[in-house]
Amino acid sequence: MSEPMCRVFVRNFWKREGGQLVPNPRGRKHTIAKRVPESEARSICKRYNASHNPGRLSRKAEYTAI
Repeated sequence: MSEPMCRVFVRNFWKREGGQLVPNPRGRKHTIAKRVPESEARSICKRYNASHNPGRLSRKAEYTAI
């Protein structure tokens, strides 16, 4: 069976609201790769997260099957 194809994106897990940080489960997703196999998507996320500081808003890469 072939691997599912995935979309890789980055988003913030927190947002500033009234001077405080609040969870942001529906943060805007910025696509960084489309239609890649799951193993490659996992690798892209690991590389991105290792090379970028997530900052206060916890900006991280993740993927979803398409």
